[in-house]
Order: sequence, then structure tokens, then C-alpha cells
Amino acid sequence: MDLLLLEKTLLGLFAAAIVAIAVSKLRGKRFRLPPGPLPVPIFGNWLQVGDDLNHRNLTDLAKRFGDILLLRMGQRNLVVVSSPDLSKEVLHTQGVEFGSRTRNVVFDIFTGKGQDMVFTVYGEHWRKMRRIMTVPFFTNKVVQQYREGWEAEAAAVVEDVKKNPAAAREGIVLRRRLQMMMYNNMYRIMFDRRFDSEDDPLFVKLKALNGERSRLAQSFDYNYGDFIPILRPFLRGYLKICKEVKERRLQLFKDYFVDERKKLASVKRMDNEGLKCAMDHILEAQQKGEINEDNVLYIVENINVAAIETTLWSIEWGIAELVNHPQIQRKLREEIDAVLGPGVPVTEPELYKLPYLQAVIKETLRLRMAIPLLVPHMNLHDAKLGGYDIPAESKILVNAWWLANNPAHWKKPEEFRPERFLEEEAKVEANGNDFRYLPFGVGRRSCPGIILALPILGVTIGQLVQNFELLPPPGQSKLDTTEKGGQFSLHILKHSTIVLKPRSF
Repeated sequence: MDLLLLEKTLLGLFAAAIVAIAVSKLRGKRFRLPPGPLPVPIFGNWLQVGDDLNHRNLTDLAKRFGDILLLRMGQRNLVVVSSPDLSKEVLHTQGVEFGSRTRNVVFDIFTGKGQDMVFTVYGEHWRKMRRIMTVPFFTNKVVQQYREGWEAEAAAVVEDVKKNPAAAREGIVLRRRLQMMMYNNMYRIMFDRRFDSEDDPLFVKLKALNGERSRLAQSFDYNYGDFIPILRPFLRGYLKICKEVKERRLQLFKDYFVDERKKLASVKRMDNEGLKCAMDHILEAQQKGEINEDNVLYIVENINVAAIETTLWSIEWGIAELVNHPQIQRKLREEIDAVLGPGVPVTEPELYKLPYLQAVIKETLRLRMAIPLLVPHMNLHDAKLGGYDIPAESKILVNAWWLANNPAHWKKPEEFRPERFLEEEAKVEANGNDFRYLPFGVGRRSCPGIILALPILGVTIGQLVQNFELLPPPGQSKLDTTEKGGQFSLHILKHSTIVLKPRSF
């Protein structure tokens, strides 16, 4: 059987080589393509650049080939954009032309081939899903409705750490407790639910399945089968695991959360009570026939990944940078004490009074951008960009990390220096008002979660710095901030042990 598969693969590769050479010659006559390394038949540039298409490797390529470059990854065209002007063209000026999403073999599995909001193509389905998700999740009204809950969750983290004597001595892996906090923040909005303990069996199961989904989706290990379809049979085992994880996750969402909310919602309607959480609104849209049950489950899938994980990564990066820069941590603590008063909790309404805290968050999102290449864009039809022809269905990557870390545009970008957002870059905001700084993207396909992420980041980091001195573990002078990149993500490789010494007020 293996020999037969090998024989078919070799024949397929030979046929693909002939087709690739012919197509390449035809396209060379028709298109003025962006510069890039010389591709070879079948493999394109894959053998030259490898699978690991992270923000730093793509930055190195941009330094060689320019602000727009083309990589032929097997049968896929990948266009990398690395300048503010070209980013504006992709995300804003030609936002419709480049407004679709490209997926890969694994994301097709986890999103039901784009039945969600994040990875669906630009069109009627995306507009409908965006509208249905905006009202219950992404408005100022939602922030005001749930901000006291977020403040309570951050305060609960503070109290749990104070009760743990190990935290002040050898230190703890704070991320574990922050992870439950983030689940509670979002599950309050989604289902009016929360978890009381990290040992809750349902929370443990949910966290494990989401973690496995993230590992499988973010890995570069499956790229070869995505780039070169003839090699896809070798991915059968990998894709089988992805399908099993996807089915188990969606079933868990359905059995323990969506169906439970359906029962509660029906009782509340009988009692003439109002709608209470996001899922009530989403289920109402399903009852009206606007979306189906699969769409409901994929909305839950999106929130579990896009809202929980990315914000958690940013909190973890922010804390690590504050541990490694004690003078910045001290300056932030002094601001909080001076503005609010010692021991007065940091709350959402007071965040605007704390400019240095806001600058710390902006600087974290600049240097340690959670989605450094943004979520990939795609043009459904042939398009023009920067004077070049972009073939239809090209994957467009905006290297947002390099936009925010290019020394041509930023003073000493390698330094963690929040002061830059109070001095030379005082007018730069995270909402995309400056195309050098796009942590949440901008335009039609920007991340709507910015309205939730910024206050959660402010309240959480503010309360931790206010209540504790954050230190590396005994015997270490700094935390290890080695990066781990994925298909889209940037998170810290090692979840650090942190010493948290309580302050006395």
C-alpha cells in the first residue's frame, strides 16, 4: 500500500512539475509579479524558506526583496506586505478587494470551511455573522454591563495569590490562574457562566481541548501538505486528529453550554424575563433562521480562541516585561498610587486617568504583538498592489510586527519603553489611527475584540502591579522571554514562574 502511494505521489509530482512550468511561463507573460526568491517547479520557494513563516523570518525576507514580496509556496501564492502605505492599501483603500480570508487544510476543519466569522470569505455570510456578534459582544454597552465582573475576576486573582504562601517565596506560574480569569471573563458574557476552581472537571476538559486545537492549528508541521496538495495523503493521520478534536470541542460546547442556555432561555421567556447574555441573542438569531446551529457553535469556537487566548498572551507578555523592567514597574505603581490612592482598586472607569498604564499596554502590544501577521487576507479576483499584479486567491500577510518594530519608523524599537507613547508617539492609538501600529488590524476585517481586550488588560495588569511587587524566581535576574510563533500567533515559549510579594497599604 505504501509503495502504491509512493508511486502515485511521484507520478503526481512529475505531472505537477509540467503544469507548474507551463503556468509559470504563461503567468510571466501576463503578470508583473512582486519580487521574491526564484521559485522552482512544484515546490516554489518552500525548500528555500521552509515551513516557519514567522514574523521575524518574513522581516528578513522583506529586507532583501522590499516592502512587497511574493513567495510561491507550492501551489499557493503568498504576498508579504511590510510598509504602512501598502498596509493601508490592503486594509483600507482596497479593503473590499483584499477583504476575504484564506484558510488552510487545518483551519478548514476547525471552522467548517468558513462557517464562522473570522475565517469566512468577504460577503453576505460575513456581514451577517459580524452583525449578529457585534451587539452581544463588541459594544460600549457590553463593556459597561460586564466591567464590574472583570474587575471582580481580577480582584479574585489577587486574593487567591495572597492566600498562596508559595507565591511570595519561590513563586508560581501565574498564567494558570489568569487563564481561568480569562475564561470567566468571556464565559460570563457568552453564557452567564463562570468556573469556581482550576480543578473544575468541565474547565479542565474545556481548557485541554482548546489547547489541543491551538497546538494543532498553529503548528507549521502541516504546511507541506497545504502547499503541495499531492503530498496531502501523508497528512491523513494529522488531519484525522484535527477532525476528532474539532468534533469533541463542538460537542462539548453544545452539550454543556449551548443546550443548557437554550433550556434556561426558554424558561426565562415563559417567565417574561429579558435576555441576559450573548448566547441568548445568538440563539434568537438562529430561531429567526438567520444562522444555523453549526454557525452558533462556530461563533463559540471563535470566542474561545480569538477572545480568550490572544488577550491571555498579551497579559502574560505585559507581566513578563514588567518583571524584567523593574524601574518601569515601579513607575507604573507610583502612578496608580498617586492618582487613585494606595489600595484603591484599579477599575475600568479610572483607566483614562492612568496614562502610563495605557502606555505600558500599548508598548506590550507593539513589541509583543499577539497576532504579528494579523489574520491573513485574500483577494478573490486578480488585483493590483504597489504597482504589481496580485493573482486571484493569493494569501496576503501584513507584517504588523515589523510595521511597529522597524527602526526607520520607530526610535530604538527593540527596547521596551512605554514612554514613547507619552512623548514622540503620543497620538498613536491601538485602534489603527496610524498604519505603523496595527495590533488589532484596521478596516472591515479588523479585530472587534479591541473593545474588550484593552479594558481587561488595563484592569488586570493594573491590579496586579498595585497589589504586588512582581519579581523573577530566586536565583534568576530575568524571565525567559523567548518567543514561540505559530501560523498567526506570538506567545511566550515558557510559562514563567513569578514571585509576587504582597504590598502593605
